Amino acid sequence: MSEINASNFKKEHGDLAPDLVGVTELTSPYFFVPPSGTTAERPENCEAGTLRFNTDHGSLEVFRGKTIGWEQIQRADNQYLGDGSTGTGTRAINAGGYDSPNSTNVNTIDYNTIEIQSNSVDFGDLVAATSRPGAVSDRTRYVNMGGDDPGTLNTIQFVSVSSTGNTSDFGDISASNVARAGYSANDKTRGVFGGGGTPQNTNVLHYITIQSTGNSVDYGDLTSEPGQYRMGNVASTTRGLLMGNYAPGGDSHANHNTIEFITIATLGNSQDFGDLTSTASNTASSSNSVRAIRLGKWPTNDMIDFVTIATLGNAIDFGDLAASVYDTTSAANSTRILQISGNGPVAPVYVTNTITFVEIATTGNSKDFGDVTQARRGLMSNSNGHGGL
Repeated sequence: MSEINASNFKKEHGDLAPDLVGVTELTSPYFFVPPSGTTAERPENCEAGTLRFNTDHGSLEVFRGKTIGWEQIQRADNQYLGDGSTGTGTRAINAGGYDSPNSTNVNTIDYNTIEIQSNSVDFGDLVAATSRPGAVSDRTRYVNMGGDDPGTLNTIQFVSVSSTGNTSDFGDISASNVARAGYSANDKTRGVFGGGGTPQNTNVLHYITIQSTGNSVDYGDLTSEPGQYRMGNVASTTRGLLMGNYAPGGDSHANHNTIEFITIATLGNSQDFGDLTSTASNTASSSNSVRAIRLGKWPTNDMIDFVTIATLGNAIDFGDLAASVYDTTSAANSTRILQISGNGPVAPVYVTNTITFVEIATTGNSKDFGDVTQARRGLMSNSNGHGGL
């Protein structure tokens, strides 16, 4: 094997330095500085495995091929795994919901470790039982807001992701008509949510700072007609997407196929992104930092489609769920999405306790993962490792 000893050896924007082919060991005890630049400066035609430092996000990123594109290299925090031991894992918190057979909201919280195929484990209880809420999370905190109780609930409540237990009070939604909190998304700092159905239709968006308890603050407006609820909600580290909606009192009183987006760090109204493959509401959606996937819809359907978050445009078919479902929820880590519970197609109970999963980078149908502790619809899940983090 050849060996080159050199100092200040670099190749930048030119062909003055040689390409190194084969096995190359960097043995310096100091550091290696990779190429760097903004998101807008990402090279378009590069090989899979290309590494650079993104100055907008403050993190390394790798090019995973033309289908997936650029993806941030994310730290996996130590969390408690489903078997009670410690190790690396991403925890999905599943909270609230509606118990259809008994016609009542529930205060159930359970959780899954996304990397481990297994049933949900009991976490604790919501202080205020709710269904169809919104939810945001960072690496350490899950925040649940709004929903039906069965009227309008303006409560915001939270738990620490790594410690099982009941929710604590966070604050209040400052607009009480943000019921069935239709939309919610977050980056590492800010959670944005809004929309909602009865008793008053609204297109208002609000936000909270996830690590600072208090009431919500006005953010802007959704651009679609008021009354949206049960919209898909996903985010990268900079952008939040709203996928599909139902407008119960609007001009068309129907499902819509619209996709809108916001830049989470910048207050303002949502903007047009593109269209889903079909009209949809009561849907689930999650993402890593690159790809957003929408799962199921009302009327009961098994459709899955996806978009690339950084690129405006229409959704593309991904595959099918193992069974048709609506009023469902989902949670993700950087590679996998869990689709959790919801209303299924089987009479007379309809509600299902099943969890299925898809691998984000590979199109295809969902597969069995496990079961939740209590079958319910209208629950809301989020994780400490989704695309907004």
